Amino acid sequence: MLIKEIKAEKIPDSRGEQTIKITIDGVAASSPSGKSKGKYETKPYNTSLDFSIEEINHLNFDFEINKFEDLKKVENFICKKYKFRNARQIGANVLFALESAILKALAKSKNKQLWQIVNPKARNFPIPVGNAIGGGLHSSKFKVHPVFQEFLLIPNEPTFKENVIAMKKVYEKLEAALNASDKNDEGAWQVPKNNKEVLDILAKFKGDLRIGLDVAASSFFRNDLYIYISKMLNRESQIIYMNNLVDSYDIYYLEDPLQEEDFIGFSQIKKKHLVVGDDLTATQIPRLKEAIKHNSINAMIIKPNQNGSLLELKKIFDLCKANNIKTVLSHRSGETMDASLADYAFAFGADYIKCGISTAFREAKLRRMIEIESSLR
Repeated sequence: MLIKEIKAEKIPDSRGEQTIKITIDGVAASSPSGKSKGKYETKPYNTSLDFSIEEINHLNFDFEINKFEDLKKVENFICKKYKFRNARQIGANVLFALESAILKALAKSKNKQLWQIVNPKARNFPIPVGNAIGGGLHSSKFKVHPVFQEFLLIPNEPTFKENVIAMKKVYEKLEAALNASDKNDEGAWQVPKNNKEVLDILAKFKGDLRIGLDVAASSFFRNDLYIYISKMLNRESQIIYMNNLVDSYDIYYLEDPLQEEDFIGFSQIKKKHLVVGDDLTATQIPRLKEAIKHNSINAMIIKPNQNGSLLELKKIFDLCKANNIKTVLSHRSGETMDASLADYAFAFGADYIKCGISTAFREAKLRRMIEIESSLR
C-alpha cells in the first residue's frame, strides 16, 4: 500500500478536551488523552497539538507499507525528516494515531481486520477489567470521596461476551447499593464515601467477580508520606496497609499501591494475585526492565499513547511474556470512539483489557472485542 492522502485534525475526547485524529486514505484513527499521567510517559505532543497537526499535514510518504513490521519505515522516515533520535519525539499521541491509521488503511486495502495485520495467528481473548467506582483524581465531585482512584471488577466467565454481561450486572446493582447518581470521566460511579465504605459494599455485591484496586499512590504521595483523609502513612505503613487490604478483601488486582519511584517497595507487596505497575512502568521498556530486576510486579498496565510506538508496544508485550508478567492493555480517562484498543489487545495477546464498563467510549471497545470473538467462534 502506498499512502496517497494524510490529514490530521483536532477532535474532542470524552472529557471535551482536544486530541488528535489522523486519516490515511479515508480511514481514521485517534488517540485518547490521560488525566492521571505518569512522570515517565512519553510527551503527547512535540511542542503542541496545533504544531503536531501542521507537521503531520505536511508529511509525504514515498514508500510502501505492506505489513505491521513496515512501521519501522515510518519511524525511520520521521527520525530522518525531523532529525529525531527516536520517532516518539514527535509525540506519543501523534505517533500512535499515525501508526494506527496506517495499519487500519492497510487492513482495509487487504480486506482484513486490524488485528489480522498485527498478528493473524491471534486466538486468545483477554479478560475485561472494569472500573465500577471512581475516586482520586477521577472523582472530585464530592468533598469526601475515595482516595483510591479506581475500584474494579474482574469477571472470569468462559467467553468475553459473558464476562461483559457479568460485569455490567454487578455494575448496575451497585447503583442502588451505593445510592449513586453520578458518573465520573470513565463512567464509574461517584460517591461521597471513603475507601473502606466502598470496599465493604463492593465485597457484598460483587457476586462471583473479583475485586481490583487502582490505588494510584503517586497521586496522594507528598513529602515521603501517603496522605489520606484521616491519616498519613510512611512507606512501611503503606506497605502493611496494602498487604492487609489484599488479605481482608482478597484483592485480586492491585495497581500502583506505592509511589512511582519505589521499585523495591513494590517487591514487598504480597503477590497473592496481581501486583500491577502503571505509573511505575509508564509503558517504557527501561522502566519495565527495572521492575523485572527488582521483582516489583507480576502484571503491567500498557497504554499505547504512554509510549506512542506500536513497534515498542510489541517489544513490551514480548518482554512481559518472557518474564511471566501479565499484560493489561488499557484505555485512558479521556477516550475517543476509536475501538482499535480491542484489536490490539487481541493481536498482542494481552491477558487483560482495561477499558471501563459504562459510556459509549468504553462500550465501543467492549463491543469490538465481542465482534472479534463472534467472528471466530
